[in-house]
Amino acid sequence: MYTELWTYREPMIAPTDTIIGFAVEASDGKIGHIDEATDEAGAGHIVVDTGPWILGRKVMIPAGAITHVDLDEERVMLALTKDQIKNSPEFDPTKGMKDTAYRDTLGDYYQPFFPSRP
Repeated sequence: MYTELWTYREPMIAPTDTIIGFAVEASDGKIGHIDEATDEAGAGHIVVDTGPWILGRKVMIPAGAITHVDLDEERVMLALTKDQIKNSPEFDPTKGMKDTAYRDTLGDYYQPFFPSRP
């Protein structure tokens, strides 16, 4: 379910471990930095450490939300707003993408923001 949501919009031009530590920007401003990243087929995502912005909370964001990766500036841009990220489900590092219920919860939350992704 939601496979497209968990797939990068553009091919990753560098290994995902290269983007760990990159700054992350929502469509309306900076939100934190990448703590984890994966390009697993149909399960691609990043985990963003929001630092003090939302009390050090980490959030899992599907790869399909990434609009651009700037390797020179070490930035990742998202097609989500700060509020959409702030209101996202709590990140649970014990569950991960292999937990179907957790993955569906995340998909149910993020999918409405990408109803007709090309």
